[in-house]
Amino acid sequence: MKVARPVRSLVAVLLLASAAGCLERRVSITSDPPGATVVVNDVELGRTPLEAGFTHYGVYDVRVEKEGFEPLRTAARARAPLHEYPPLDLAATAFPVTCSTIVPWSFTLTPASDGDAGLLDRARGLRGRLP
Repeated sequence: MKVARPVRSLVAVLLLASAAGCLERRVSITSDPPGATVVVNDVELGRTPLEAGFTHYGVYDVRVEKEGFEPLRTAARARAPLHEYPPLDLAATAFPVTCSTIVPWSFTLTPASDGDAGLLDRARGLRGRLP
């Protein structure tokens, strides 16, 4: 039994489409000290160190907080690698392999000031140095 050419072509296209690759995007977040809570674009991701998936490259609003440390509010950039630019991105998804990109972000927190009592003590010390 002969199979018509259009049917064979359709089967070939479906087989190729099912073997298409995948682009995986992840961000790896670390902090010093570890165990800080990370919030990206108002979505809590968890405690450092952590990895999370993302969809779009660009600039993200990041908040890193831990008790006993000053909260850090900053912007972090996820830059696209070369294989994510057109027309290379089309070729990268056409091959039956997974292309993984991991963007590293690292944040350093500073210890919190010792509160109002410490502030008043420092103010008294500075006042004593005045002429």
